[in-house]
Amino acid sequence: MAEIKAGAILSESDFHSEPGVFHQNPPKPKRVVSLDIFRGLTVALMILVDDAGGQWPVIGHAPWNGCNLADFVMPFFLFIVGMAIPLALKRIPKRLLAVRKVLLRTLKLLFWGLLLQGGYSHAPDNLTYGVDMRHIRWCGILQRIALAYLIESLVEIFSRRALAKDLAPTHISIFQIYYWHWLVGACVLIVYMALLYGLYVPDWKFTVHNPDSINNGKTFLVACGVRGKLDPPCNAVGYIDREVLGINHMYKSPAWRRSEACTENSPHEGPFKANAPSWCYAPFEPEGILSSVSAILSTIIGVHFGHVLIHLQDHSSRLKQWLLMGFALLMLGIVLHFTHAIPLNKQLYTLSYVCLTSGTAGLIFSAFYIMADIWGLKYLFLPFKWIGMNAMVVYVMAAEGIFAGFINGWYYNDPHNTLVYWIQKHIFVNVWHSTKVGILLYVIFAEILFWAIVAGILHRLAIYWKL
Repeated sequence: MAEIKAGAILSESDFHSEPGVFHQNPPKPKRVVSLDIFRGLTVALMILVDDAGGQWPVIGHAPWNGCNLADFVMPFFLFIVGMAIPLALKRIPKRLLAVRKVLLRTLKLLFWGLLLQGGYSHAPDNLTYGVDMRHIRWCGILQRIALAYLIESLVEIFSRRALAKDLAPTHISIFQIYYWHWLVGACVLIVYMALLYGLYVPDWKFTVHNPDSINNGKTFLVACGVRGKLDPPCNAVGYIDREVLGINHMYKSPAWRRSEACTENSPHEGPFKANAPSWCYAPFEPEGILSSVSAILSTIIGVHFGHVLIHLQDHSSRLKQWLLMGFALLMLGIVLHFTHAIPLNKQLYTLSYVCLTSGTAGLIFSAFYIMADIWGLKYLFLPFKWIGMNAMVVYVMAAEGIFAGFINGWYYNDPHNTLVYWIQKHIFVNVWHSTKVGILLYVIFAEILFWAIVAGILHRLAIYWKL
């Protein structure tokens, strides 16, 4: 296979493409196939863990400390966004135009994030729409991506003229050339660690707002009065969100509800213990303010991988840089966790979590790069490639349940008597005589594979939804 030269690579994430909604016959620059495949795999993982994680808690989010399959999805997205930033902005030499495009895409991400995860959409199971503004959720996946994308894109734009042009791109100088990104990363880490371990967390209280709960309207007190704690009720991440966002605007069903302290069925969901601590009933924002600041680090590491792709001209040099950094980050994350220095925690987005997930992302991308871009085996991963090239369509329609909600709106006699439920029950669950196996196969074939085929058809028709 011919060498992929950096100057020819114009691949973009769906979050960094030309503005607009649907585009007919877009330009066809040479793409980094492995990045499309990795993006598609990440969207597929999101669908899998969201829709099958309830039956298979081992792939769902860890209740608190730890790292399950679902906990890799968010940092994978941020890593991919980071890789796409230098590839996309490389084509826009004018600083003002680049800033305008970045700001516009940031606003689009914020809009879609609020619309899909702010509480307005109740898809796929609830056929109603609308949100009480007193309880709208301000944070979410796309909002976190928007923050990381905005910060790193602006650093990329405003540091380009300050590049050390006399330095030839090598394994060491690649860090010197883009030192501004690492300075920002250092500042982010210092601010995050200082607040996480130094901020005093006082006692706090909350009122349950859930008409289906026997505790609806009841107010609970949570005793803290500490600093530097990383447990569920008394960490600085939750404290900042409660103070800035307001507790009524946070996620109402955090993963900690499946912890051993809260339920007998842990790690499955279930009724709370009679002696469950009061914080089990409280909201918590997994995509909150301080944790999103830390999440910028995942994007910075992705940006570095993108810089390597642009500046190092041969496969072996790129892979040496990627694999070395990937393994180093992975081992650092493991050491920090198992020495009990800093636990792996997605909810807090701890440093060990950043290192382990970013290292894993780098290694997975490197593997796809070898197989797809060097060996030319991209046809083995066509479903993921198709999803990756139309990730926004699949994310909105499948991962956020908009298409399933639309189908569920056409029911017969009873809202639960729909085509979606009929397929789940009669084609998958009843055939395999197992709800767990049936739901897993339904998600794989009726959701992931189905949307891969749809994305493939859209690709064939040169139709892409891009922000």
